[in-house]
Amino acid sequence: MSFALGLTGSIGMGKSTTARMFADEGCALWDADAAVHRLYAPGGAAVEPMRKAFPQAIEDGAVSRDALKRIIGKDPDALKTIESIVHPLVAADRAAFRAQARSDIVVFDIPLLFETGGDAAMDAMACVTVPPEVQKQRVMERGTMTEAQFEQICAKQMPNDEKCARSDFVIVTDTLDHARRQVQDVVRQIRAGQNHA
Repeated sequence: MSFALGLTGSIGMGKSTTARMFADEGCALWDADAAVHRLYAPGGAAVEPMRKAFPQAIEDGAVSRDALKRIIGKDPDALKTIESIVHPLVAADRAAFRAQARSDIVVFDIPLLFETGGDAAMDAMACVTVPPEVQKQRVMERGTMTEAQFEQICAKQMPNDEKCARSDFVIVTDTLDHARRQVQDVVRQIRAGQNHA
């Protein structure tokens, strides 16, 4: 079976870019956010169970993320119900991907991997990181959220230092070249280990 590498990191740390670098090295890549988009799309596995729980969340045959945000805003407990619907479907999507993956290394790009206990299903963990001031600057430069929203997201995520301490590999994404060299090194180490297994 292929080697499962969990890739995580807080907002603005460069996880998506790093994930693409693993794909460039021949790794199969599963993206948690993309899986949720598939589940929420028309005909997706989350649409009908979500329709039963929150009919107002369905727009044009799909689950509307904006509608879900409004529902959670009015009733914070709704988040538990939403997660109870979505998390098992995401886990099933992940398992199906791993079962059919033909690459020797499968990278699972999951933002809240430690927070959801998903690290237990991985063979190793990699965490992307930059200093907090660089992280904040990157997020603010996107222009998609306020400073307050950024702080709110950070408060919900496990502290970066703790994620790094719990990971087998730490990838510093200060520059693209530096990140790519570290990704290549991680892949080399995993492949060398597999050859000795």
